[in-house]
Amino acid sequence: MRHDFKINTMTTTKTDLFSPELQHKARLFKALAHPARLAILQYLAEIKCCITGNIAEEIPLGRTTVNQHLKELKEADLIRGTVEGAKTNYCLNAQAIEDLRRESDAFLSGIDVGKNFC
Repeated sequence: MRHDFKINTMTTTKTDLFSPELQHKARLFKALAHPARLAILQYLAEIKCCITGNIAEEIPLGRTTVNQHLKELKEADLIRGTVEGAKTNYCLNAQAIEDLRRESDAFLSGIDVGKNFC
């Protein structure tokens, strides 16, 4: 077997062995992997505007926990959070949500569960 690259096991993580495209999809799917984060996305979509204030009032978790979930969504670029005075203004990142929809559809449509599926 021929390899065009060397793997330095001291600096390479297991995820680095996969394509950048799969790594990107995994980060996005990970951001969706908690019901609180899904609830935050649904809430922001339902109100159809940005919200300045405490999203923790809408999610049945403590403020610190909600803030951690908001951080995960921001790191995945699915939401935007901008500071306005003492409050943070949260919005869906519409382009990122559409990109996620397309990437999810493309990924799942590439998995054939036809006749050979056990």
